[in-house]
Amino acid sequence: MAFVEILIKYFPSFCMALGETLKLTVVSLICATVLGVVFGLFKVSRIKFLKVIANIYIDIIRGTPLMVQTMIIFYGLSQALRPYGFSWSSIGGNFTAGAVILSLNAGAYMAEIIRGGIQAIDKGQMEAARSLGLPYGKSMKKVILPQAFRTMMPSIINQFIISLKDTSLISIIGIRELTQNGKIIAANSASKVMAIWLVVAAFYLVACTILSKIALLVERKVSYGKQ
Repeated sequence: MAFVEILIKYFPSFCMALGETLKLTVVSLICATVLGVVFGLFKVSRIKFLKVIANIYIDIIRGTPLMVQTMIIFYGLSQALRPYGFSWSSIGGNFTAGAVILSLNAGAYMAEIIRGGIQAIDKGQMEAARSLGLPYGKSMKKVILPQAFRTMMPSIINQFIISLKDTSLISIIGIRELTQNGKIIAANSASKVMAIWLVVAAFYLVACTILSKIALLVERKVSYGKQ
């Protein structure tokens, strides 16, 4: 069977590509979480200027396809800043570019997740913290965010799954993750293209299924804690 033959023959290659995919996903999600916290707090801020900044960022990212964002950031940005000595190769190459693109993309969705988590906490929590003399910043840090993150964990893991699959679009800039690895192998084994892409799909399926099970376990623990 061609599927088994391709799987056995290129298994080390696919494992390395999966490692690159997971590394890219983890790095981008960590950065996206930081962006999400910042812009999520901007969204619930009482300062109108910060809300406007958050809305502009989120609307632009959510209103444009990831493929277009990739083209603008990787090709357009490097071309526009080339006269100033900027190039992606000077700051880590294609991997850095891919991480930046995915971070900016996922950060907008994380911001909405965090905004929703914060607003899901009863307003009385903030009022109680303020009545005890805590300033707004400390009330948010010590009281609201810990509770909000507990509620948001399933959604954050789901975003991890989405970001993992989104790495396939980053293959256009040459990072050898799962999809790019499949393209390279398919170019050398044109007669077995179907089997190759089935193997690629199987690797994505296994990774996403494991993450989905983790999300389900986390959701059950969170739900149990609320009872």
